Amino acid sequence: MKFPDLKKLPAGVRIALFVVALYVFLLSIELLGSGFKGLGSGFAQTLFSITATPLSGLFVGILATSLVQSSSSTTSVVVGLVACGTLDIQHAVPIIMGANIGTTVTNTLVSFAHVTRKLEFERAFPAAVVHDIFNLLSVAVLLPLEILFHPLERASAVLAHTFTGVGGVTFTSPLKLITGPVGHVLEGLVGNIPAIVLALSLVLLFAALKLMVDMMRSLISRRIELVVDKYLFGNAAKAFLVGLLLTALVQSSSATTSIAVPMAGAGLLTLNQIFPYALGANVGTTVTAILASLVTGSLAGIQIAFAHLLFNIFGTVVWYPLRVVPIRLSRVWGRFCTRHRVWAVIYTAIVFFAIPLVVIIIARRN
Repeated sequence: MKFPDLKKLPAGVRIALFVVALYVFLLSIELLGSGFKGLGSGFAQTLFSITATPLSGLFVGILATSLVQSSSSTTSVVVGLVACGTLDIQHAVPIIMGANIGTTVTNTLVSFAHVTRKLEFERAFPAAVVHDIFNLLSVAVLLPLEILFHPLERASAVLAHTFTGVGGVTFTSPLKLITGPVGHVLEGLVGNIPAIVLALSLVLLFAALKLMVDMMRSLISRRIELVVDKYLFGNAAKAFLVGLLLTALVQSSSATTSIAVPMAGAGLLTLNQIFPYALGANVGTTVTAILASLVTGSLAGIQIAFAHLLFNIFGTVVWYPLRVVPIRLSRVWGRFCTRHRVWAVIYTAIVFFAIPLVVIIIARRN
C-alpha cells in the first residue's frame, strides 16, 4: 500500500489520516488478542495445572500469555487461582514472570510490518525486542534469587498485609471502550472464527502501520521533534512516567509499547528513549491488577498482584543502571536480523512458543 505525494495534502488531512490509522492500529491489537485467545484460550487454561517446578511455571506464563496476548488475563487467572487456594504463591510468582515475557510478543509482531523496508526494520525491530530482552534478563537474575531466598514472596507479603482492607477501585479501559464495539462487529461479520479474526487483525495491523509511518514521515518537523523530546521523551524520567501513566490508563502494555515501534521505525524515537518508556509500561500494567485485588480483599490475591509490581521494580533497579547491556544486545540482534530477516521470525517462534511448549511437554510427562 503506497500513499504518494503526502506532503501535498493539507496538514489537517494528514493529521486526520494519522488519527484514523492509529485507531485502526489499536483496533488490530484488540482483534489480534481476540484471535489468539479464541485459538488458544482453552489450552492456556489447562496450562496452569502444570506448575510442578518454578521453571515449568515460568514457561507456562510465557506460553499462556503469548497465546491470549494479554498479561492482564494471565495475571487475573493466577490471582483467582491463588485466592481460591488452587495455586500457592511460590508457584504463582514464576508464572507472573513468564507473563511479563509473553506479553512482549505483540511488539515483535508489530515490528514485522517494517520487514520489507530495511532501514525502518533496523530501527523498529530493536525497539520491539529491547522489551523482550529486558524481561528475559530480569528473569535470569530474579528467578534464581526467588527460588533460593524468596525476596518477592516475602516483600509482597508485607505489602499485602499492609494494604489488606483498604479497598480499591475498578475501571474500564478507555481503549476497550473505543475499540471494543467495532471489534465485536468485525468479529461477528467473520462469524467469530478465531483464525479469520487473527488474519483480519494482521491485515489491519500492517495496513495501519504503513499509513501511520507514512503520515509520521510527512508530518515530522523540527517543531514536533522538539515537542516529543522536551515534553515526552526528553529524559529517562519523563519517558518512564509517560509509559507508566499511559499503560495504567489504557490497561494494556502491549498497546502502549507497540505504539512506540512505528515511531522508532519512522525515526521519531531512539532505542535509548524507548527503553525507559518500556520499563514504565511494565510497572503501569500492574496498577489495574493491584486495584482490582484490593477490591476482592483476598490476602493471597493482593500478594500476587504486589509480587508482579515488585518484579518489575526490582528488574528496573537492576537493569536500568546496566541499561547498556539490554540496549546493546537489542542493537546487535537487530542488525543481525535486518541482514537475515528470517531469523526474526525464527526468534519469535522459538522464544515465545517452541521452547515453552517443549519444556511444558517434558514437565507434564515427568
